[in-house]
Amino acid sequence: MSATTSERVTRRRGVGGDTRLAFGFLSPTLLVLLATIGLPIVMAIRQSMFAQSSKPGPDGFIPKDEQFVGLDSYASALVGENAGRFWNALGNTTLFTVVGVGIEVVLGVCMALIMHGALRGRGLVRASILVPWAIPTAVSALLWRWIFDSNGIANTLLNTQVLWAADGWAARFAVIIADTWKTAPFVALLVLAGLQMIDQQLYEAARVDGASGWRQFTAITLPLARPALLVAVLFRLMDNLRMFDLPYVLIGLGKPSVETLSMLSFLETGSNRFGPAAAYAVLLFVYVLFVAFVFVRVLGADLFGSRRRDE
Repeated sequence: MSATTSERVTRRRGVGGDTRLAFGFLSPTLLVLLATIGLPIVMAIRQSMFAQSSKPGPDGFIPKDEQFVGLDSYASALVGENAGRFWNALGNTTLFTVVGVGIEVVLGVCMALIMHGALRGRGLVRASILVPWAIPTAVSALLWRWIFDSNGIANTLLNTQVLWAADGWAARFAVIIADTWKTAPFVALLVLAGLQMIDQQLYEAARVDGASGWRQFTAITLPLARPALLVAVLFRLMDNLRMFDLPYVLIGLGKPSVETLSMLSFLETGSNRFGPAAAYAVLLFVYVLFVAFVFVRVLGADLFGSRRRDE
């Protein structure tokens, strides 16, 4: 065995030992996560296969026992009597996620560049940009509800009478605007952390070579800030897919144009239809897993630095 081969074997054994040691230290945490995350998922799947009886029994009272219905709740949501409402909620969830996150990424990168620049009063600018992110979502939704009131600031500035809180595209625009204002600073904060890790000598060398500002941005800033940007985008995707409180407070329930999967599950729970509510929650969970898998695997998001370790 050559020296190089021996070094490789030793290194692999060391990595294997470190991996086992790491899992040993993490095992208590993994057990807690399994109990707090895995158990509710299993219970939700189990609940989705049962339904509460809605027909009165021989005594005239509705029995409280559950009936096993198998995959009927999923079939009803996907192709059955509730399919129209489910696909509408799925479309709204996807719309708010794709459009909202897309706008937030563009604005977040711009705000990060502004906060990163050497300008007078940079601390005040950073604090003012991050204020919306610090406001609770419910409070933010109430603020925008006043703004989008029929006699609110939005209609006054636009010199029109748009019913933002009614059903329709105006309500969708209101949700997207409020969500962007609330969470774009979060993207800016993570991107700013990535910008501060870039060596300024790279920009000096680029300027010496005659690179324009746009060329520096595309060749230096974006590639080196990419890991932080990907983490921000992934977090925002996961958050928007679970959107509930913002449209709930800003627009309200019973509005098909802004009804999301989380709101649909909530409404079913309020109607004591726990089986369909659990089915909607499980379908949303599968959708979130699918989006995360596509983002991490297909788009090549190296969130954990595995490529660098392999090199």
